[in-house]
Amino acid sequence: MTSGSLKTMTQIFGEFIDEFPPEHDCLELTFTPSSRPIKQRWRNNRLSAHFVADYLSSFLPVDEEDASSEKRIKESKGAVSYVANELLENAIKFNNDDANYKVRFGIHFIGEIEVTAVIFASNSVNPQGASKLKEFIQEIMDSDPNELYLQQLEKNAESESDDTSGLGLLTMINDYSAKIGWKFDRRPDSDTIIVTTVVQIRV
Repeated sequence: MTSGSLKTMTQIFGEFIDEFPPEHDCLELTFTPSSRPIKQRWRNNRLSAHFVADYLSSFLPVDEEDASSEKRIKESKGAVSYVANELLENAIKFNNDDANYKVRFGIHFIGEIEVTAVIFASNSVNPQGASKLKEFIQEIMDSDPNELYLQQLEKNAESESDDTSGLGLLTMINDYSAKIGWKFDRRPDSDTIIVTTVVQIRV
């Protein structure tokens, strides 16, 4: 699904969600990408992703006599940690530091017995970065995720590029049955565009 107009300066792709039940739990963090050297940022990303995954476990129903319950929690924490780390790394890596916009990152929890984790990251990009991302989003929506994953692997190998952000998104879909959505908001009187990526996974 896509929507947008010149009047609202907003475009939505995929299965984007930003309206949540009044009674739900969430956790949100903010980062200033330019405030730390790059190596420290990556370490902070991993710590934040693991923290969010640990936070998740308190919302999952646990039956201490059921061995599958512990396995479910371990798998859910692994999935949330992977998605959270990928989203945060992409948000900081592609953030337009000149825009003076803090990266937002967090997780919402919906449901009690069947819990859905909604993980999101928001960052700023310039028009060129937004266009490149939109092209890749359209490619994801128009292609088979498994085939596109293999194509991206070949493309990255041929170009010897470190840019594997597309592989991360495709891994979320292929390995974790994730639903992904994006929202592009152009800031008033500016070329800066705020991109919010939302990933839904059942945990």
